[in-house]
Amino acid sequence: MFSYFFHKIGEKPKITMVILVKNEEDIIGENIQFHFHLGVDNFVIMDNNSDDKTKEIINSLKKRIPITLIEEKAPYAQSKFMTQLNKIAQRKYNPDWIINSDADEFWVPQQGSSLKEVLNFKGGVLKVPRSNMILYQGLNRWKESEYRVANQIFYRENLEGGNIILGTIGRKVIVNPHGYIKTNSGNHSAEHIAFWRKREFSKIHIYHYPIRSYQQFERSIINRVKLLKIGAKMGSHYKKWAKLYEEGKLKEEFEKMVFDGDKIQCLEEVNILKKDTTPKSLFKQFGLL
Repeated sequence: MFSYFFHKIGEKPKITMVILVKNEEDIIGENIQFHFHLGVDNFVIMDNNSDDKTKEIINSLKKRIPITLIEEKAPYAQSKFMTQLNKIAQRKYNPDWIINSDADEFWVPQQGSSLKEVLNFKGGVLKVPRSNMILYQGLNRWKESEYRVANQIFYRENLEGGNIILGTIGRKVIVNPHGYIKTNSGNHSAEHIAFWRKREFSKIHIYHYPIRSYQQFERSIINRVKLLKIGAKMGSHYKKWAKLYEEGKLKEEFEKMVFDGDKIQCLEEVNILKKDTTPKSLFKQFGLL
């Protein structure tokens, strides 16, 4: 734990990304390759009972990218699993920084061309801002989206009539494994011996793709329904969607989250949505689009 005080970063920081996955075949390949191009040296990924092609995609990428794949059969326990992943990453790769990511998050440096450039310093816990990318009519693939939620809406009351995609979403964390203690639920915060070195970090922005197709959305919510039945903890929006699935109203809810041109124009005018082609351009640059 006290290794923090002896930790020194070389000319280029070593970066590991840890990801907990379940049935992410539509996005996990893009996620790994995207971040490898941006300077992530290696990955530690835990698969929690996927029954699609997620593991096959990861194993295929292992032929050219350093990936440690762990299969975990126990019931979902995010904080516990992410803490395990960070500890494994520290032992195996001894990185200077560990990015705690979900499969649908893309971490983009706001200055320079590499994550290594913006992480070339010693710290404790970095809290990185995140924006939802939206789906809209006429969009062929999720990674072609050009609009993000730039100014998130804070809903004072319940979300029955609101659109969760436009709502507030929490930051995610990057940790220095030297002195690291644990990651908290949702990857929104972490405990570290250098508690005085926790800070907001705007030199990286996370582009979040929570809704990518109805098939993906439905599979995710079916899994959430199962988890809720065994007592798993999760956000109120997942509980809402699980309830709608059981009522046969999930498709109707999904359609509310796919915007038409008039809605986009209106939300642009009030500065809620912003056109941002950064991730789309990077997907093209890296041969992923």
